[in-house]
Amino acid sequence: MDREKILEVKELSVSFKTLHGTVKAVRKVTFDLYKGETLAIVGESGSGKSVTSRAIIGILAGNSIHEGGSIIFEGNDLMLIPEDEFHKLRGSRIAMIFQDPMSSLNPIMKVGKQIVEALVLKLGLSKQAAKDRALELMNEVGIDRAEQRYFAYPFQFSGGMRQRIVIAIALANDADILICDEPTTALDVTIQAQILELINKIKKERNLSVIFITHDLGVVANMSDRVAVMYAGKIVEYGTADEIFYEPRHPYTWALLSSMPDLESKEMLFSIPGTPPDMHHPPVGDAFAARNKYALAIDFEEQPPMFKISDTHYASSWLLHEYAPKVKMPDILSRRIARMQKKVKDAKK
Repeated sequence: MDREKILEVKELSVSFKTLHGTVKAVRKVTFDLYKGETLAIVGESGSGKSVTSRAIIGILAGNSIHEGGSIIFEGNDLMLIPEDEFHKLRGSRIAMIFQDPMSSLNPIMKVGKQIVEALVLKLGLSKQAAKDRALELMNEVGIDRAEQRYFAYPFQFSGGMRQRIVIAIALANDADILICDEPTTALDVTIQAQILELINKIKKERNLSVIFITHDLGVVANMSDRVAVMYAGKIVEYGTADEIFYEPRHPYTWALLSSMPDLESKEMLFSIPGTPPDMHHPPVGDAFAARNKYALAIDFEEQPPMFKISDTHYASSWLLHEYAPKVKMPDILSRRIARMQKKVKDAKK
C-alpha cells in the first residue's frame, strides 16, 4: 500500500544577500514527507536545515533569494503563492515549534490568552469557546492545574513548561505538518526526553507529519522514521532511521555518529576536524572533502551525485562509485553500532 505524500520539496535553493556577498544557504535540496511520519533533518549549525524549514513555513528573512526549486503542498508551490494565501496555511495547516520558547511567547501576555489568540485568529472561535479549547490543549500537553496556570505569564513557567505552551499554540488549529526546529536544545536532558515523548505521543494520536530539525542524531534516534543528513546546504545522505544509524555510508554521517557521546565507551570522544566551508564561496567539489580523511582526488573537483544503496537509502559520496576503493566505516563507529544492535536485541528478549 502506497503511503500518502503530504509535502514534496524539489531542488530547493535559497541564498541570502549580505554585506560580504551572497550566502548559498540551501543548494538543490530534495525530499518528500509522508502522512504520519517523522522526518529528521540533521546537521551541524549552518548546514541549511533551519533555512529549509523556514522556507516551508514561509518565514525567510527579507534578504533571502529563492534561487530555484519548489515546495509542493496540496498541489500548490509554496514558494510562489501570495503572502495572504500563505498566511492562511501558516499556523493552521503547517505549524512550527522554535528552539527558544521565550522568543516564541509574548513575555507580557498571559499564556492562556496567547493560545486563545491563535484559536480566534485562525478558527474564528468565540472567546469562551477558544478559552475552553485552550484549557483542553494545556491539559493535552501536560500542563498541571491548567485552569489556574491559564492566567500565568511565561516567566512563571520553567523552560520545559514554556515549550509545552508553545506546542499547545502550534497544535491549536489541527495542523497537518508540525515543524520542530531544535525544540529541545535549551532544555536539560530529563526535560528534553519529556518533550520528545510528548511530540511523539501527539504525532501518533493526531497522525501528524513531523519534520524534526536537530544537530544531534542522538535526539531523534528513537522517534524518527526517516533521516536526512545535511552538510553545506545539501542533503548528503538519507534513508530510514535504521539505515542511517546501523548502515551509514557517507563519511559525514560516520563523523556525526562517531561524535555522539557514548557512556558505555571508554574511548576518547571523537570530534570532527576542521570547520564547515564558507558558503559565500562553496567548494567546487564535495563540500566535506577538506574535513574527510577518506576523500578522493575527484572530491576536490566534482560534486558527487546521489548513489542509490537501496530503494530507501541514498548517499552523495564518490566512495560509492563502482571504481572507488573499498573503505570501511571507522572502527570507533563499528564498535558503537555493534553495541547499539546488541542493546536492541537484548531489549527484545
